[in-house]
Amino acid sequence: MPSTSANFFTKILKTDFQTLNGKVKRARSIPVGKVQRASKFISTGAKIGGNYLKHYSKKLVNPDLSRDELHQDNATDIYNSLSELKGSALKVAQMLSMDKNLLPSAYQQQFAMAQYSAPPLSYPLVVRTFERSLNKKPQEIFDTFSSAASNAASIGQVHKATLKGKNLAVKIQYPGVADTVKSDLAMVKPIALRMFKLNQAEYNEFIGEVETRLLEESDYDLELKRSIELSKQCSHIPNLLFPDYYPALSGNRILTMDWIEGKPLGEIFKGESLSQPERNRLGQALWDFYHFQIHTLRSLHADPHPGNFIISPDRKLGIIDFGCVKVIPADFYKAYFQLLDKDILTDKARLDKVFHDLRFIYPDDLDKDKTFFKEVFTQLVELLGRPFRTPKFNFAEKSYFTSLYQFGEEIGSMKAFRDSKKARGVKDALYINRTYYGLYSLLHELKAEVDTTSYVDFKP
Repeated sequence: MPSTSANFFTKILKTDFQTLNGKVKRARSIPVGKVQRASKFISTGAKIGGNYLKHYSKKLVNPDLSRDELHQDNATDIYNSLSELKGSALKVAQMLSMDKNLLPSAYQQQFAMAQYSAPPLSYPLVVRTFERSLNKKPQEIFDTFSSAASNAASIGQVHKATLKGKNLAVKIQYPGVADTVKSDLAMVKPIALRMFKLNQAEYNEFIGEVETRLLEESDYDLELKRSIELSKQCSHIPNLLFPDYYPALSGNRILTMDWIEGKPLGEIFKGESLSQPERNRLGQALWDFYHFQIHTLRSLHADPHPGNFIISPDRKLGIIDFGCVKVIPADFYKAYFQLLDKDILTDKARLDKVFHDLRFIYPDDLDKDKTFFKEVFTQLVELLGRPFRTPKFNFAEKSYFTSLYQFGEEIGSMKAFRDSKKARGVKDALYINRTYYGLYSLLHELKAEVDTTSYVDFKP
């Protein structure tokens, strides 16, 4: 499970609607040209520079001044900028918000709004997207269509509609999302290399995988196909809900599905009281959902953030977004999932082979580097694989997650990783690591105890 690809992903890819005078702030346009978007990145950089100047000026007067205000100012300016850009730029903020050991809390809290509460598009832009995708206005297709978005995230926003007595959720992609992925990632590169202290080798190894997934997320025809297939294949798993999808009401920028009543999982985390049996039941549903996909389908929903799950009134888990799907190659599966075998840590020869197969260690590494990386990755295998070494695991265990986050921080500060001229890990691990990181975080927030033997049928 572990590799620096996990660090890479959580580094470069880591409330309610914003209001202005009491009204929801809606975007009337989105910058889609390279020059427009580059200008927004540059202006944001200038604001951040100003925040640092302000901070250091105050620090001259008060040497004990903390960086809390600086973090809050920077988080607000970066989030506001990315909210205007949307698309892959805002996706970066959404993913960063899931990393509990990289960012100060001000960034985590601000960027978490990208999960399901980003500033929405204005209604005229929504209508224009319908006309370009389906050649009709929404009111010409549906019996009713809400002009206000129910929620808005990084790639698109959702409106509620009705047709022939059915309540529907209509997802509308922001203009220019697919066209700006490459340029946005190019502009993120200096931030990734400097602000998040990535090395060039890591970036080069993994950025193509990020680009591929983001381009797939902007392909609603592909998402429709995968949504129908994966929903049907997973429908037997207890305590899950899947919407029906409607190809005739969907297009390359529009996706229509059943409306699932309930609250986003993130809203439940904010204060909804759940009994322990409910927490365990929801947690088990999450665990079974992911491990059936991994070990049986070899294709999985790779975007486990709270905005992608709805908790129904009868406490079932609704799965509402199959935009990000990772297909697991056979050779990678065979190597990677040996790390979760409970006997791997006592089989040193097999562990060494897996470390080489997954490029944690290279044949031409110096002996001291082999020793160092072997020790670090062995610790990670033990820590991240611990839930698999017991039939039941209590994800509410605070000490476990404290150790997990602290070790993540230690790795981020290790000079050997920063100075390495090689990527420690393979690109196919990137979204698998992200999936496990997100799954563990959700289960921790749920305070769930789960049967970890469920659906795990891997044999080395």
